[in-house]
Amino acid sequence: MTAPGDRAALKKAIHDKLMSLEEAELATAKAHYENYLTESRLDSRETRDTDDLADARESADLAAAFDHPVHTHHAKIDAIENADFSLTDTVGPGAVVAFNNRHFVVIVSTVKFECGGETYMGISTQSPIYKAMQGLKAGESFSFNGREIVLDDVM
Repeated sequence: MTAPGDRAALKKAIHDKLMSLEEAELATAKAHYENYLTESRLDSRETRDTDDLADARESADLAAAFDHPVHTHHAKIDAIENADFSLTDTVGPGAVVAFNNRHFVVIVSTVKFECGGETYMGISTQSPIYKAMQGLKAGESFSFNGREIVLDDVM
């Protein structure tokens, strides 16, 4: 069993890693959005051929498509910033859970990431697996996809 101070430091590191991942994703989404938005603007030439108009329209459509990820990453950052990442023994938003040799952070969905020598993945509070284990403690079990899963750790 890891000491409470070490567990608190690990949760802080996980929180910081989540923030850096989402901030990087947001920066990438913004760059794509701004790039396509810039390309959608026609210059001040009086005549334009249909290729110019088609290219500008396609860039505008792509910019609009990248607008949604910008909002999504803003929302994820907001959720991470406002979640309680203090130590807990119950599965809820901000909890880190382990089962079947896998580690998850309950707050928002993310790609896999490394922290403290372990691989983690963020799961949304809207996900079915979170809903199946919400409120449980280490040692308790839940059913998911026809399997019984025991929580190894909750912090």
